[in-house]
Amino acid sequence: MRALQLLADRKLSIVDAPMAPAPGPGEVRVAMGAVALNHIDVWGWRGMAFAKRKLPLTVGAEAAGTIESIGEDVEGIKVGDRVAIYGAETCGTCPACHAGRDNLCENVAGVRGFHIDGLCCEYVTLKARHVVVAPHGVALRDIACTPVTFGTVQHMLFDNAKLEAGQTILVQAGGSGIGTAAIQLAKAVGATVITTVGSDEKGEKAKALGADHVINYREDRFEGVVRKITKKRGVDVVFEHVGVDTWAGSMFSLRRGGTLVTCGSTTGISTEINLFQLYQQQLRLIGSFGCRIENISQSLAKIAAGVVKPVIDSVVPLDDMGDALDRIEQRQVFGKIIVTL
Repeated sequence: MRALQLLADRKLSIVDAPMAPAPGPGEVRVAMGAVALNHIDVWGWRGMAFAKRKLPLTVGAEAAGTIESIGEDVEGIKVGDRVAIYGAETCGTCPACHAGRDNLCENVAGVRGFHIDGLCCEYVTLKARHVVVAPHGVALRDIACTPVTFGTVQHMLFDNAKLEAGQTILVQAGGSGIGTAAIQLAKAVGATVITTVGSDEKGEKAKALGADHVINYREDRFEGVVRKITKKRGVDVVFEHVGVDTWAGSMFSLRRGGTLVTCGSTTGISTEINLFQLYQQQLRLIGSFGCRIENISQSLAKIAAGVVKPVIDSVVPLDDMGDALDRIEQRQVFGKIIVTL
């Protein structure tokens, strides 16, 4: 079968890989159809794995496909089902997995396409518990946006930040894949959404998604505009994933007792925190990584119901994966890039 593999830092190649094995007990084999790209793919491409890995490595962390065959002892899944694939290889036996919190697995093998072989290939064999059947009628490219993008945001906003109707949220980098998801999911529960973008063109697109206020961070200090919009009160929640470049401003944008939830650090991994501000203002800082498998089901249900819709920047063939990662790295994307297989 064909697979897209990372041979060395920034060197991708389509190779002839061994066929995915027939599924054993408790396993399924999936014919892959679409891979959604994320900044974590860029990090892996650069060689920023932060863990030992063996090259060549099949890339792709977020994807969807169709069930091709099923092993013994698999229930609730049939051949032909369209499925989203969970982005990490978790054990299923530790207390966290038993509690439905796979993103806290004590024996995780790694993130697909980052530490272990990923999903950018024609077939994948994996545990049936790691696939989520999509409701009828949801497009494959939309399904591909749920294991990391919508699942991560669902977990951040509602499991962690407890966002509610009537609250105000600042969504950093509203033109990114998770930014576009956060705008929609926050608006769907009745929150007021303020978002930052890097251009007026992206600002118009963010407004079309439902953002109430848009700030071009290249023209204005976003934290000052946020304080003005909220009449100096600040926001209830900040949705962070940018890191060093926005951290201090994000902290300043919070109201007293507000919550900052973060899942990323695309501009650097080390920053400073004003401890006086943290405890005097009684702020809550929450780190959030990945999602629970249930968050994927919740996201698929919202897409099927028309509550939200993945924003697709472009759809590209497998051969153009390198160029697509370049565009993400240079922030020339609004929404998601989908790679077809």
